[in-house]
Amino acid sequence: MDATRANTTVRTTCAYCGVGCGVLATPRADGSVDIAGDPEHPANFGRLCSKGSALGETLGLDGRLLHPRVGGRRVSWDAATELVAERFAHAIAEHGPNSVALYVSGQLLTEDYFVANKLMKGFIGSANIDTNSRLCMASAVAGHRRAFGADIVPGTYEDFEQADLVVLVGSNLAWCHPVLHQRLMAARDRIGTRLVVIDPRRTATAVDADLHLAIEPGSDVALFNGLFAYMSEVGAVDTGFVAAHTCGLEQALAEASGHVADVARLTGLDPSDVQAFFELFARTEKVVTAFSQGVNQSVSGTDKVNSIINCHLISGRIGKPGMGPFSVTGQPNAMGGREVGGLATQLAAHMDLEAAADRERLGRFWQTRSVADRPGLKAVDLFEAVRDGRIKALWIMATNPVASMPDADLVREALKACPFVVVSDILPDTDTAKCADVLLPAAGWGEKDGTVTNSERLISRQRAFLDLPGEARPDWWIITQIARRMGFTAAFPYSKPADIFAEHAALSSFENDGGRAFDIGGLAALDAAGYHELAPARWPFRRDASAQTRFGGDGRFFTPDGRARFVATPVAGPAREPRYPMVLNTGRVRDHWHTMTRTGRSPRLSRHIAEPFVEIHPLDAAQAGIGPADLVRVESPLGQIVVRALVAATQRQGTVFVPMHWNGQTASDARVDSLVIADTDPVSGQPALKSGRVRIARFPARWYGFAVTRSSPRTQDCDYWALARARAGYCAELAGLADPASWRDLFASLLGFTLAEDDVHALHDVQSGHHRLAAFSGDRLLGALFVAREPVAASRSFLAAALTERFETPQDRLALLAGRPRGDVPDTGALVCSCFEIGTNQIEALVRAGGAKSVDDVGAKLKAGTNCGSCRAEIRRIIHARSLENAN
Repeated sequence: MDATRANTTVRTTCAYCGVGCGVLATPRADGSVDIAGDPEHPANFGRLCSKGSALGETLGLDGRLLHPRVGGRRVSWDAATELVAERFAHAIAEHGPNSVALYVSGQLLTEDYFVANKLMKGFIGSANIDTNSRLCMASAVAGHRRAFGADIVPGTYEDFEQADLVVLVGSNLAWCHPVLHQRLMAARDRIGTRLVVIDPRRTATAVDADLHLAIEPGSDVALFNGLFAYMSEVGAVDTGFVAAHTCGLEQALAEASGHVADVARLTGLDPSDVQAFFELFARTEKVVTAFSQGVNQSVSGTDKVNSIINCHLISGRIGKPGMGPFSVTGQPNAMGGREVGGLATQLAAHMDLEAAADRERLGRFWQTRSVADRPGLKAVDLFEAVRDGRIKALWIMATNPVASMPDADLVREALKACPFVVVSDILPDTDTAKCADVLLPAAGWGEKDGTVTNSERLISRQRAFLDLPGEARPDWWIITQIARRMGFTAAFPYSKPADIFAEHAALSSFENDGGRAFDIGGLAALDAAGYHELAPARWPFRRDASAQTRFGGDGRFFTPDGRARFVATPVAGPAREPRYPMVLNTGRVRDHWHTMTRTGRSPRLSRHIAEPFVEIHPLDAAQAGIGPADLVRVESPLGQIVVRALVAATQRQGTVFVPMHWNGQTASDARVDSLVIADTDPVSGQPALKSGRVRIARFPARWYGFAVTRSSPRTQDCDYWALARARAGYCAELAGLADPASWRDLFASLLGFTLAEDDVHALHDVQSGHHRLAAFSGDRLLGALFVAREPVAASRSFLAAALTERFETPQDRLALLAGRPRGDVPDTGALVCSCFEIGTNQIEALVRAGGAKSVDDVGAKLKAGTNCGSCRAEIRRIIHARSLENAN
């Protein structure tokens, strides 16, 4: 590390969700980085979630891609960029510009995104550039454009704190956007905000709700159509606003039914709950309706968005403090990508790809005659075109579609069949990188410099505080080099991110008389120093310095006539598949992110949930003969995965939940998106990743195992495995369909070396099928393996910690094989609070002793729940369970 960076605190922005929290990063001389929330950042005011606070643990160079590779062989940057430029140019010359494509990511910085879109849409002349943001918020974009004429989020985070009612739809805010959730909870304590959660699962967010509507999956349109009609019937209409500033009300109402009994039947809800929700919404003026992936990731996602917006338009509750529809994005720069035209259906700066005047304007600004004149292939269609040979060269940046796309195995087949695949990433061994002809080492978080835009339109700086390792380079630099080698040197003169941002800002105000919502022309004149010091700024940020915090409150929209549109939203019937009777719901867990290429590096984050799982209602589990902690086959028409059973009454009967994070490097077979059919919303092209049809069966394991190892275990002899990082090594959950010839040989295979007789301590109970082995080198544990006929009962936290301990006597070594600490050594239990590493047993002991009767009491004694707050629901559940136990 450059000595000048050590101990210098840098203001930057978190690498994870769309909340866009400010971070203070302080690199130390020993290579570590201290992470803290930025108390001056308006998104988080110093708070960080468990993932954000652990960012420093994810920054090591272990496994990093540090040099360009072609065919697995290290090459120079000149050779790599020349080859990419040559192969792309050749495909274009032979087959036309639409024979090449880029697939990019909401984890790129805005400057990276801008240059990529300029190259494809402005100079190659194809709109075949789409983004993984298609998977998370394309339906929100389409809904906004249909209703408002532009992709605008009308409100800000402050509205959550000013509302009297917040409705969360398809959003587990407590786990997926914890800092924003805690802002909401603080406001609730202060002003009594009511909370309604609409979600098939009883999530950590639903636990905090005044009313939880556990709707039938996919029935959101029926619910909001009913609310829309109900508001019209009871007179909860802002007639002045509707008459002056909207159109299409009658047509939209004709599609809606407000009969409570009908809505209850379509949604699977109790009629009294439907009535209570309708009455609460209708009589409350200050309402925010926030929605996320549970709305967007659907074959009717755009209609779901518009059904929500309709309810706000009819009541005039939009663009004013404490009221409005609010799309909460999943990625750190999904909004920034939208600003630069990141989707295949957009142009930069909110210009319309299908409008000749906008294409001509952009061409004049960029001084090109090659602006794409028709929409490109959306993500699902793009990979289908790769598979059938229409795409001859594909460049993937900062994303892992072989794990994250629907029908993920088809995506892998497509990449293997593609004549030329380039991947820019920080790791060489992701499921996607393994399919690449060329690997380009990209800069990671902490090494790159630019801007991101969060869900409330707030532009923040992401600043570098680490040196570029090896030959890694920023994405904008890589794209610029290849653009120049393709002959576009004059159009790509950039030497630093500030150059790109200045062009981006200038384009936003170019011939923009207020007809385009996105305008940051007031930032176009920033010099390098001004760009470096740029404080968070919300758009629009116009040259005339006119301020506009919210959109729509003044009744002005971006449609041709300036009126907002009501949109008729028909109710679609539920999909039925008798062979696959259960509805699959996919999503996130609290402490992991996307496909775990970053969070999977943190031992602390892996402790909360260390293994892929399927959450099943007890009655469904009993019917399938599945017990707690059994392994389960989850099968769809596309294939199957094997994951751990989590039997929980919080899951809706007839449905199962499987998280999206595990990939080919962290589990044997747990890529849940390989089960999801690639059905898409007909308007947005967003795939229905949240749901599918599956059946479940118990995985007939002959034996179960748990191992800790100092180095990454070799799991080729196991039929099931899942890996998680530990402080000094790895934890592995294992299983097999048949006993190995020798448990000692299996153990040696896991460790990857031959075991000397004196280095191994073992206990075998052949009759019960219990086997325990531990290997030592001197007084250090090399690894341990615990095997049983049933899921292994051993303290995971104790055994993982043993990798850091010294075992100086034979008695100490044999004691390890008990699988749990001695009576005088406390076992913290399963992790609950990642921020302060507080376990279940610690909280339970405090409650049993009478030291805590509330979540705040636990926080005062143990600190648990006092940082990001995402564990508060779990703490509350523990307190409730122990209180019942004490009462009995």
